[in-house]
Amino acid sequence: MGTMLALIAVVVSLAALFGLASERWLRLPTVVGTMLLTAGLSLLLALTSQFVPSVHAWAVGSVLRIDYERFILHGLLSLLLFAGAFLLELKPLAREKLAVGMLAGIGTLLSTVLIGLSVFYVAPLFGLHPPLLQSFLFGALISPTDPIAVLEMLRRVSAPSYLQAQLAGESLFNDGVGAVVFLTVLGIAESGTVPTAWSVAEHFVLQAGGGLLLGIVCALPISRLMRVVHAYHIEILLTLMLALGGYALADAIHLSAPLAAVAAGLTLRWQNSRHADYISHAKIEQFWTAMDEVQNAVLFVLMGCESLVVPFSRTTLLLGLVCILIANAARFVAVGAVLGIVKAVHRKHRSSWLVLAWAGLRGGLSIALALSIPERLGRGWILVATYTVVVFSIVIKGGSMDLFLKRFRGHISAQETP
Repeated sequence: MGTMLALIAVVVSLAALFGLASERWLRLPTVVGTMLLTAGLSLLLALTSQFVPSVHAWAVGSVLRIDYERFILHGLLSLLLFAGAFLLELKPLAREKLAVGMLAGIGTLLSTVLIGLSVFYVAPLFGLHPPLLQSFLFGALISPTDPIAVLEMLRRVSAPSYLQAQLAGESLFNDGVGAVVFLTVLGIAESGTVPTAWSVAEHFVLQAGGGLLLGIVCALPISRLMRVVHAYHIEILLTLMLALGGYALADAIHLSAPLAAVAAGLTLRWQNSRHADYISHAKIEQFWTAMDEVQNAVLFVLMGCESLVVPFSRTTLLLGLVCILIANAARFVAVGAVLGIVKAVHRKHRSSWLVLAWAGLRGGLSIALALSIPERLGRGWILVATYTVVVFSIVIKGGSMDLFLKRFRGHISAQETP
C-alpha cells in the first residue's frame, strides 16, 4: 500500500509540475507539454541507466506495476467519457447526428479495413510477417479517435461549432464502436475459428445497441433524483454513481461500456436541461470540467511513462513510423468517403474534410487496447506501432491544430452557408 501511495504521489506531482511548465514556460497545450516532458524524463532515465541504475530500475518497476489496460478500460475511461458527453452542447450535436453517426460507424470500420490491409502488405518489407488478423487488430485499435485528446484540443481552438460537434461526437461514439470491433477480432484470433458474418453483425448490434440503451435507462432515474435533492454535493455524487455504476454494469453484462457512458452523459444532460430551476447546473459542470482536466493530466503523464517499457527495436520502430503514414492516409480516405455520403444526402451540409481528418487524434484508449493483446498475437510490434502513432498524433497533430485552423481558415469559411 505504501509503495502504491508513493507511486500515485509521484504521478500526480509530475502531472502538476509538467502542467505548470507547459502552461507557464513552454506555452504548449497541457496534454502535449505533459506527455513530451514525461517522455523526455523517461528517455533521460534510459540514457543514464548505467550511471543511476537503481533509479531506472525503480521507474521501470513502478510502470510495470500499473495495470494500464485495467486502469484505462475499467476505470478512468468511464469518468472521461461521461464527462465529455455530459459537457457537450446538445443542439449542435443534434444537428450533426447523421455525420457523427456515420463517422463513428462506417468511418471507423472503413479505417480498420484500410489500415489492416495496408499493414499486412507493408510489414514484410521490414522483416515482419504478421497474419491478417493481427493486422486487423492493429487497425481496429488505432482507428477510433480519442475523445480525451480531441476534447482537450477543442477547448483551446476556435473551430466552428458544427466542426466541434462533428469531432466531439465522433470521438465519443467511435470509442465504443472501435472497442467492439477490436474485441470481436481479438475473439476470432484467440479462438482460431471464423464466425459467420451474421453472428458478427448480431454481436456488434447487441453490444453497441445494448450499451446505448443501458446508458439511457440508467440516466433517467438519476435525473429524477437530482431534481428532488436540492443539495449540489449530493447531485454530484449521483452523477458519479451514474458514470461509474452504469459503466461497471455494462461491463459486467458484456455490453459496450464506453457507449453506455456516452449515452448516460448525453441523456442526463438533456433531461436536466428541461428542469433548469431544480438542479445546480453551474456547480456540477464546474466539478466535471475540473475532474476531466485533472484526469487528462494524470493520463498523459502515464502515457509518457509507458515509453519506459515499450519494446522498441529498429525494425518495429521503422514499421511504427510507416504506420503513422498509413493511419493518417486511412483517416483521410475514410473521412472523405463518409462526408461524400453525407453531402449526397444533405447537399447543404457544412464540414471540412481537411480539418476533420487532421484533427482525428489517437490516445490512451489505443495504448490500453494494445496492452490487452497476448504476446502470441503480436503484442510487441503492435504496441510499438501504436505508441509511435499516438505520440505523433498528440504532439504533432494536436500541437499544430491551432496553426492548421489558421492555415485553412479560408477553406473552412467556404464550407459555410448563409
